[in-house]
Amino acid sequence: MREAVVLVHGLWSVAGVDLLRLRNRLRNAGYECHMFNYHVWGKPPAEIAVKLNEFIKKIDAPVVHIVAHSFGGIVTMHLFDQFPYNKKGRIVLLASPVNGSAVGKRINAHPMTRWMLGQSHVNGLSGDVPEWKGWQDIGVIAGNIPIGMGLVTGGPKLPHDGTVSVEETQLKGATDSIVVRESHLSILMSGAVAKQVIIFLQTGKFDQDTVTPLFEAELA
Repeated sequence: MREAVVLVHGLWSVAGVDLLRLRNRLRNAGYECHMFNYHVWGKPPAEIAVKLNEFIKKIDAPVVHIVAHSFGGIVTMHLFDQFPYNKKGRIVLLASPVNGSAVGKRINAHPMTRWMLGQSHVNGLSGDVPEWKGWQDIGVIAGNIPIGMGLVTGGPKLPHDGTVSVEETQLKGATDSIVVRESHLSILMSGAVAKQVIIFLQTGKFDQDTVTPLFEAELA
C-alpha cells in the first residue's frame, strides 16, 4: 500500500530546505514525500491550515502521514480542529510549541521585532492552540540541547532545545512522546530522530529504549 508523508516546516524555514535531509531519509524508507510550503506573514495558523487541507486533498494515496516541525505543528493542530481527516495516517510533531512559546511571546511583545512573527501569535505562539481530540495517532518529539536562536530573547524554561522548551511541546492526549539529545534545528538533521519518526509512522509508538521519555505534566 502506498503511504505518503506531508512535511510541514517551521516559522522561518526557507521553502522547507531544513527538512530536506529528513525528507530524503523518509523517501529511502519507502514513503512518498510531499513538502507543504507557506508564508506566515499576514496569515494566522488557522488560515494556513486551510491551505494545508487543500494540499492534502490533492494527494492520491490511501495513507497520508504528517510530520511537522515547530510552528508547523501548530498549523497541523488547526488542520484537525477545522477539517475531518478522511485518510489513514499518523502524525509526528517535532519540537512544536503546542502550549504557546515563551520566545514567541517576547518577540511579539516588542514593537521592533513583532513583524518577524506575522500573525503566527494568533491562536498559535501566544497560546490558545486547539486541543487535540484524539483523531489520529500522534507522537511528540522534543529536544533538550539548549542551543538556538531563542537564546537571543533569553530562551524558554529549561529543559529546552534553544528555542522551544520540553514543557511547551507536551500535548495532552498524545499517543507517545520522547525527548532526544538535539537542538531545535539539529532535530531535523539527526538520523536517530528520522528513525524514531519512521518507527512511529509504522507502529504508533517510539523506541523508548534509546531515549528519555517525557515526564507527565499539565499544560502550561
